[in-house]
Amino acid sequence: EEIRAADVVIIAADREVDLARFGGKRLFKSGTKPAINDGPALIKKALAEASVHGGATPASGTAASATASKANGRTGAYKHLMTGVSFMLPFVTAGGLLIALAFALGGIYAGDDAHQGTLAWSLFQIGAKAGFTLMVPALAGYIAYSIADRPGIAPGMIGGLVAANLNAGFLGGIIAGFIAGYGVAALNRYIKLPRNLEGLKPVLILPVLGTLLVGLAMMYVFGQPVADLLAWLTAWLRGMQGSSALLLGLLLGGMMAFDMGGPVNKAAYAFSTGLIASQVYTPMAAAMVAGMTPPLGIALATWVFRNRFTVEERGSATAAGVLGLAFVTEGAIPYAARDPLRTIPALVIGSAVAGAISMSVGAELKAPHGGIFVLLIPNAVTHLAMYVLALLAGVAVTAIALRVLKKPVVDVVA
Repeated sequence: EEIRAADVVIIAADREVDLARFGGKRLFKSGTKPAINDGPALIKKALAEASVHGGATPASGTAASATASKANGRTGAYKHLMTGVSFMLPFVTAGGLLIALAFALGGIYAGDDAHQGTLAWSLFQIGAKAGFTLMVPALAGYIAYSIADRPGIAPGMIGGLVAANLNAGFLGGIIAGFIAGYGVAALNRYIKLPRNLEGLKPVLILPVLGTLLVGLAMMYVFGQPVADLLAWLTAWLRGMQGSSALLLGLLLGGMMAFDMGGPVNKAAYAFSTGLIASQVYTPMAAAMVAGMTPPLGIALATWVFRNRFTVEERGSATAAGVLGLAFVTEGAIPYAARDPLRTIPALVIGSAVAGAISMSVGAELKAPHGGIFVLLIPNAVTHLAMYVLALLAGVAVTAIALRVLKKPVVDVVA
C-alpha cells in the first residue's frame, strides 16, 4: 500500500536489491552515502531524475538496476563484491560466535573427537563444519546473483564450494563468483530459444552451462594458483611480528576510517572477513576495533573539547557513540561531511593507532561484527585487556587529533 501511494521509490543501497515489487513505479537508485550525507537533496534529485521501473522480467529488472547504479556511481565489481560480502556475513557471524561458545564451554580443543557428543563439540561442528563451510559458497553465489540475477546463484555457489574444496578460500570464491556471474549473463544474452522453450533457460540451460563453465575454470585454471597464493598470504599473516604486524594494523585501521563505509573501508573489511575462513583472525580484530574508533572518538571529543563542535553536533554525539559501540563506523559520517579536511585525517590517525596496537599484540576476533557486545562472549576475542586498551587508545588519539586540527566554532553554548 505504501509503495502504491509513493511518488517515487528511492533505493539507497550499496548492494543488489530485488526490484520486482516496484514494477511500474518511478525508481531511483543511489548509494548509501548520499542518503546519509544529504537526504533532502537526494529526494529532490530522485523526484527530478527517477524513471519508471518495468519489472516485467528478471532481465529487465537487472538492466534497470545496472543503469540506475551506473548513474549513481555504484557499478561494476565493487557493487557485485559488496553484495556477496553482505550475504556472506551472517554465515561468518553465526559460525564464529558458535565456535567461540564451543571454546567457552569445552576449551580450545572442543572440536576434537575426544569430546564427541558434548554440547561444546556439537556447537563447534555447527559453527566450523557447517557455518564456515557455507561462507565461501555464499560469497560466490551472491556475487553471481548480483551480476546475473537468480540464474547465477547455483553456478556461483557450486563454483565457490569447488574453490573452498581446492583450498582457494575467499579469493577463489570471489573469482568463482565473477566467472559464474559474467558467464551466465553472457550465456543468457547469446543463447536464443523459441518462445515456448524460453522457460528452460533459467532453470536448466543457464545453471548447467554456468556450473560447467565455472567448475572447469576453477579446477583447471584458477584453483591451484589461487590456493598457492592464499597459502602464502596465510603463512605471511600468521608469521607477522613486530614492525610488520604494526604496519598492517596501521594500514587496515586507516582504511577503515578513510571513507567510513565507502570502497576503501569495504575493501579492508572484506579482506579481514575473508581471512576468517583460513583461520587468520588478527586482521578481523584490527578492522573492528579501528571501525569502532571514529564515532567513539568524535563522541569523546564533543564532550571534552566542546568549543570545537556546534550545539547540533554535540547533541548528536551520544547517538554517534552508541553506533560506535555497535561497530557502525557510519555514525561518524555527518561530522566528517561538515569538515572533511580536518575531521577525516583525525579519524584516520586514531583508527590507525587502534589497528596497530591490536595487530601488534596479536589480538584475534572470531566474529566479523558485534562491536563491544561481542567482547562479552568468552574466547570470542583473545588478549581481551590489550584489545580494550587498543580501543581506548584509538578513541583518545582521535579526540586529541580533532582538538588539534579543528578550529573553535562560534555558536557553542558553554
